[in-house]
Amino acid sequence: MKHIQANDSNNDNRDESSYSRREILKMAALAGTGIVVGMSGMASLFAINNGQKIIPDPEDFQSEIVNKDVIPFYGVRQAGIGTPQQMYMCFAAFDIISNNVEKLKQLLKIWTDISAEMSAGRALRETNGQREVNSIGEKYTDSSAKLTITFGFGSTLFTKNGIDRFGLGTQCPDELRDIPSMPGETIHSQISGGDICIQACSSDPTVAFHVIRNLAAASIEIAVIRWIQTGFIDASNGQTPRNLFGFKDGTANIELESEQGKEKHVWVESSKGPAWMINGTYLAARKIRMDMEKWEQTFVRKQEAIFGRTKNNGAPLGMHDELDAVSMREIPSDSHVWLARSTGTKILRRSYSYFEGIDPVTGNLNAGLFFISFQQSVRKQLVPMLSLLAKDDALNPFISTISSSVFACPPGSSEGGYIGEQLFEVN
Repeated sequence: MKHIQANDSNNDNRDESSYSRREILKMAALAGTGIVVGMSGMASLFAINNGQKIIPDPEDFQSEIVNKDVIPFYGVRQAGIGTPQQMYMCFAAFDIISNNVEKLKQLLKIWTDISAEMSAGRALRETNGQREVNSIGEKYTDSSAKLTITFGFGSTLFTKNGIDRFGLGTQCPDELRDIPSMPGETIHSQISGGDICIQACSSDPTVAFHVIRNLAAASIEIAVIRWIQTGFIDASNGQTPRNLFGFKDGTANIELESEQGKEKHVWVESSKGPAWMINGTYLAARKIRMDMEKWEQTFVRKQEAIFGRTKNNGAPLGMHDELDAVSMREIPSDSHVWLARSTGTKILRRSYSYFEGIDPVTGNLNAGLFFISFQQSVRKQLVPMLSLLAKDDALNPFISTISSSVFACPPGSSEGGYIGEQLFEVN
């Protein structure tokens, strides 16, 4: 490990943007790189040891992959979409503060390189406060914590306030538009939208957190965090997770587990989007506050009528097992399941619960569901479902939607390439 004086005259006049891709990757792997990431409490600082910056030697970065649970970052399609759901998530939306398209591309290349490193199990955890990252002090780690990192582009990356900042305006997909306002919801703009989203999912919550932290630190004054959300699921014994109301959430995903199901409902085909989105998908994220206190005062039998499923094993009302076919005659027409299925559309759910302490105004629990879905078409698959639910769902008195975002997740990247490369190739 080299130690370079903080006031080294050789670097006094060097502009941050002149650092090479490799140099930035090395620095970003360290805890704290002196870059403010635009969010209260999320500032990264240079690691200082007796007045010296700690910069890793090139040989500190090894290419060996020995982790037993690596989910490859590179591929035709991005991981973290059809991948089996991990227990923890850290989701962040970034705003790009530079109008230079070359700097945007440079950032995406850096983020891609760092993401591949972290997905392989390197540069994941910090030790000794903010002075050291596991991969700097150790050549190997025995687990990548099943990490996946997924990127998406928001509509404002293409056009913002009527301005085409990066010359990408003509490539904005028709699907990339805000979800229409629904009855009873109050959307807060400060926790919605963003130019680029990053979803980090892992079996270790610390890993998911440090992914976002490391990528934010590598933004080099090009991007700042707009909002961030953490989440968790109850995934005991590989069963369908339960939401905070105690009901199984995501049973319908079984219908999309096959590749044929994903091809039909999730992945974008050449006839259903711009060329750069082929093998990509559209991500919808909505934060749903749940009134835990009101729910707890509701009898279980009524709760089951509201959801259309039994609470104990998740079976549709009138059936015995969770995966039994839903009989629409057996469940109330205003139940959550009845309405969600009556539209005839399918989406791939990848939602997480959240808990953020006590609401200082009401004194109630600040908890709920961070709803995430992937689909070929937000307008044709998700919006009709949400519209019907918002109007008639018996669950509505117990929930309120407070944020809403839509992102276009491009296809995956190959080694040596970068996320979103297909978008820039067509311009």
